[in-house]
Formats: sequence, C-alpha cells, structure tokens
Amino acid sequence: MIRFESLTKAYGNLLAVRELSLTVERGEVYALLGPNGAGKTTALRCLATLLTPTGGSARIDGIDVVQDPLAARAKMAFLAASMGLYERLTARELVAYFAGLQGLQGTHLEQRVDEVVELFGINDFAGRLCGKLSTGQRQRVSLARALVHDPPALILDEPTLGLDVLSGATIYDFIQRERDRGKAVLFSTHQMDEVELLADRVGVLRSGELVAEGTREELLEETGATSLARAFLQLVREDDR
Repeated sequence: MIRFESLTKAYGNLLAVRELSLTVERGEVYALLGPNGAGKTTALRCLATLLTPTGGSARIDGIDVVQDPLAARAKMAFLAASMGLYERLTARELVAYFAGLQGLQGTHLEQRVDEVVELFGINDFAGRLCGKLSTGQRQRVSLARALVHDPPALILDEPTLGLDVLSGATIYDFIQRERDRGKAVLFSTHQMDEVELLADRVGVLRSGELVAEGTREELLEETGATSLARAFLQLVREDDR
C-alpha cells in the first residue's frame, strides 16, 4: 500500500534521505523513528507530494506520487506536525471545506462531515472558530480534515505532539481502529510508549538512512537491548562509537 523504493532527497550537498526503501501493508501500523534531523519529516513530505524526491520513488496503492500527485493525494491522509488551520473558519466549516476539495458533494459531504465530527469528539466546539481552539481541539480538527475522504493510507507526522493524555488517547484509539479497518498507517514519533502501544513494525532512521527495521521483538534481539528505548539509542549512537 505504501512503498518507498531507494528514495533520496538532497538539498545541495546535504543528503536528507538516503536510498530509503520500506513498505507498509494494509492493516499495518509502521512507526518511523529517528533523532531530530534524521530525515523522518522529509521522507513523509516526499510521500505526501509536498517535496519532490531527488531520486528513487514513493507510491501509494501503486500510484507514483511524482507522476500522478493528485491521484496519490486522494489515496492518503497526511497530518503534518504544523496543523495550519484557517483561523477564521469554524471547525465544522473547515472540515466541510476540505471535504469539498476531495470531491465530496451534497448529502454525501454533509453525512461524512457529521461522521468525522462525531468520530473525533468535535461536536462541542464544531461552531467555534479554529483560531480560538486549544491545541488538542485543533489536532482533532486537523485529523478530521485529513481523513474526511476516508482514504486507505494514513501518513501522520508526530500526531500527538503537544497533546495532553486524553487527547493523545483519542488519537491512539483512532489509529488502532483504522488499522483494524485495513488501513496502512505510517507515523513518525519520538515517543517510545506510542511505538510500544501501536506499532506492528518499526524503522529507525539515522542520518537519512534506514539502519534497522522489524518488530519490537526483532529489534530487541538484534541489539541485545532490554527495552525499545535502549535499542533505539544503541542504533542511533553507533556513529558516535
């Protein structure tokens, strides 16, 4: 469903992502880990058609994101760490606006907006301007906006950044529910508890390269570490040693 094949992104002489190859299948949650500057966000932005790869390719459901970006976008929901909501629209108006951009119309649009407003617990503040929402409320609206067209692939860049425990739990429940519905979910995070709770497989980026990949148990066996956090530190510090 989600596939990177030798994807590379360079900024001049700086290689932000180097020959990245990975696959996320339907009904799977894949966590992409790495220290700041490792290339996680760059890789996800290439997949989301916001950046053009220097080399290699990225595909969503077989669609090359460079060759046919509009068709690729229709197959994915992308949640950026920066939410960028239109502050003068209400929460409901914003979700409806993006539903229209995704081709929903009439009764179908209204029904789908009702569904996601209910799904993310937005009802209590659906009529409030986005500029007056809390961080947790804004994140819920951002998710609803991204997912209003019910795509088969979810790309989430640090989806719980800055959220309280309750708002984070809402997103955890959502990710698990979407996986159970057969969605392919790729998310980046710095939170090891999120990985322990959600991820079927884990990839570790270091200096733009995928240096390890597997289940939690496989990474622990590979590194000999006693926890995922220790395994991660061992993998990303190998250059220092």
